[in-house]
Amino acid sequence: MMKDITWGQYYPVESTIHNLDPRTKLMGTMVYIISLFIANNLACYLLGIVFLAAVIHLSRVPLSYITRGLKPIAALLLISVLFNMFLTSGEPLYWQWKLLKITGTGLRQAFYMGLRLILLIMGSSLMTFTTTPTSLTDGLEKGLRFLNIFHVPVQEVAMMMSIALRFIPILTEETDKIQKAQMARGADFENGNIIARAKAMIPLLVPLFISAWRRATDLAMAMEARCYHGGSGRTKMFPLEYKQADRMGYGILVLYLIALCLLRYLL
Repeated sequence: MMKDITWGQYYPVESTIHNLDPRTKLMGTMVYIISLFIANNLACYLLGIVFLAAVIHLSRVPLSYITRGLKPIAALLLISVLFNMFLTSGEPLYWQWKLLKITGTGLRQAFYMGLRLILLIMGSSLMTFTTTPTSLTDGLEKGLRFLNIFHVPVQEVAMMMSIALRFIPILTEETDKIQKAQMARGADFENGNIIARAKAMIPLLVPLFISAWRRATDLAMAMEARCYHGGSGRTKMFPLEYKQADRMGYGILVLYLIALCLLRYLL
């Protein structure tokens, strides 16, 4: 399962999406996530699927690589679908046993919820696949600069998010190494019920926490040794500038939102 955690990893390839400004990709991701919650019928979701498929094609990131990241959330996806299927009231009623029931409304809501979660994970992970942590930090810092009026430390927040994203693949690899070392010493992470598997994870979490703490301490000392300090006044080696492709991207986002709203209120 550790190899299936692809969120936060960067996929290096030359593509149209990779070359976009990080602010454009951040805005596009935000707009797409909002559109998934605006959608209320099958036509809206079909438009969202077509839009995401087009972006994935332009990004040149393999679809198998993106869908592999859905495996770690399979349990959460299944729980969300089952809760909506058996605990939603509505008409027509197909089956009922005490508090559990299956209705047409519940089936429709469960289907939309599962589809929404899948598209949300794929759409948000595509941003990290096509944007380096450094570019993402610069985009967040410049895109949220207006929050400085309210004394929000935008630069520090962007740096923390960048470090968190950078640590995801490192901690995933560290977890895989610790798990293999524990299995070589006789640990069993695959057999038994849920409680037994949860108890077997304790010997894995303790060394992982110690390793993460050590890496965080080393990073803090390295930043302090290089006299790093956040705040205003810092310059960039590669300043962000919007290009023609970014303006076209914003235009496509506006057209996508207009088409989605038309499908929502006219159908």
